[in-house]
Amino acid sequence: QVQLVESGGGLVQAGGSLRLSCAASERTFRYYAMGWFRQAPGKEREFVAAISWNDISTYYADSVKGRFTISRDNAKNTVYLQMNSLKPEDTAVYYCAAHKGPFVYAIIASPSTYDYWGQGTQVTVSS
Repeated sequence: QVQLVESGGGLVQAGGSLRLSCAASERTFRYYAMGWFRQAPGKEREFVAAISWNDISTYYADSVKGRFTISRDNAKNTVYLQMNSLKPEDTAVYYCAAHKGPFVYAIIASPSTYDYWGQGTQVTVSS
């Protein structure tokens, strides 16, 4: 059972930046594809970004493309989400998730693809 713990959320003004981290409890993390999702009040959980186990493939939601960057450090069992040019509509609870299977573009954006989830970290962007 992989445990995921997110950190780095907070309150930031529009146009600002934050970097989220997600630390995994197991070294097997390095073999998992990882994703970031977010959920705003009253809305469904939505895909943000994903990265393959070997850092070769990444995928982004159109709403964050060019502003957010997903990366990972397998030596530290950690995946990151660098968020720049933040907008009020980015306000949400952000979750990281781990997928034991291969990185497949057709399914990597679906929450049901993922096997493990963190507890989430709040990101609030003020206008």
